[in-house]
Amino acid sequence: MKTTFRRFLQFLIFCLPLAGWSDTYPNKPIKLIVPWAAGGATDQIARMIGQALSQSLGTNVIVDNKAGAGGVIGTQGFVKEKPDGYTLLLATSSTNAAGPYLYSKLGFDPVTDFTHVILICSIPNVMVVPTKSNWNSLKDIVNDSLQHPNTFSYGSAGVGGSQHLAGAQFKTITHININHVPYKGSGPAAQDLIAGHIDMMIDTGSLGSIKSGLLRPLAVASFKRIAALPDTPTFKESGVDMVASAWYGLMLPAKAPHELVERLNTEMNAILKRPDIKNKMTEMGAEIAGGSPLEFYRFAQTELKRYETIVKDSGAPLE
Repeated sequence: MKTTFRRFLQFLIFCLPLAGWSDTYPNKPIKLIVPWAAGGATDQIARMIGQALSQSLGTNVIVDNKAGAGGVIGTQGFVKEKPDGYTLLLATSSTNAAGPYLYSKLGFDPVTDFTHVILICSIPNVMVVPTKSNWNSLKDIVNDSLQHPNTFSYGSAGVGGSQHLAGAQFKTITHININHVPYKGSGPAAQDLIAGHIDMMIDTGSLGSIKSGLLRPLAVASFKRIAALPDTPTFKESGVDMVASAWYGLMLPAKAPHELVERLNTEMNAILKRPDIKNKMTEMGAEIAGGSPLEFYRFAQTELKRYETIVKDSGAPLE
């Protein structure tokens, strides 16, 4: 009888921290790390989600941009944080799927150093050029690049980013030579594109600049045309058979409590169903995902295998 009572007390002691956690979380601001510079698609999604989480959780969610090395620097810092729910990461296909095949010293394991919370969305890349450009189609770019090799350049958010890999795929498929110019985020790259310092970009976050008339879309790297750009053909329709998109998901550091993961997953699923969020994401060209933590975990593992082939075929060098 004493043994049974002692085990019951041990069970109560074990449960107390969980009960306290559920009653008090969150009781201070939450930091949402974005391993890219401000202004790009990742940053836009983070600020949208951060504001919505602030409302649903009743505390400030502060977006913290830590750019560099194709998202690797910010992610390296994130995995060292406590898994207490006060530091979140907006992970991307660049860091957690392509990164292991692009960096010899990544500094984190793309699977075991993370707790997967929810897959938020995916966005296809769009070939964009400045509105002053003479190019009006992918065919124009290919023809000029074949006639003048190593003359033109394309920008990206950094080595290993979706823009870099999409550009490398484009080069491989069309047999053209264009120069890659990496930046610390797609925001700075897009600014230089608008200014005419680079010639093109295959980007996920340029719809705002397209709508304001600063950039011209030539083709969408998706299986079908997207609602945000119904008049823009796909790459395949334009004669280049390729598909390239980026995905975005919310993560916690490894070994986060199950209750915390479920709480954040529930909040995020509700946020992704909000009409205002759905409209904003559609305007970005995003396809909303959602689902369970397990579904995100399995998806991330599948993507890790898929990107091994994508990086190899793209010809992107190991850094």
